[in-house]
Amino acid sequence: MHGPRADSAHYDAGRNRVIVRLTTGVEIGFSPRDVEGLQHARLEDLRTIEVEAFGLGIRFPTLDADLYVPRLLEGVLGSKAWMMRLEAPGGRKSRIAAGAAPRGGRSTRARKATAGKR
Repeated sequence: MHGPRADSAHYDAGRNRVIVRLTTGVEIGFSPRDVEGLQHARLEDLRTIEVEAFGLGIRFPTLDADLYVPRLLEGVLGSKAWMMRLEAPGGRKSRIAAGAAPRGGRSTRARKATAGKR
């Protein structure tokens, strides 16, 4: 098998993140509400996470939900319809990007547009 695989996974309630440790030593984390099938999960549902299929799968048995690690590493958190919903204007992805503006509240695009007018 090529590429990183999951070595372990757990839920960090303090940060509200599922943390997946890869065989490379890298850890990735994501909010359950961003993942199709986990969006309404309760704390009890996230306590048990299993690594399956030689590290290629993450299973949430109480929710009957599975994640495929190679797709997760590509940023895919659900079906095409789910991802389109996340990426839609006003969706989760746009809210994250809006909160990522540099200090001072101006975006890079705004600075570039005004830079030539000085």
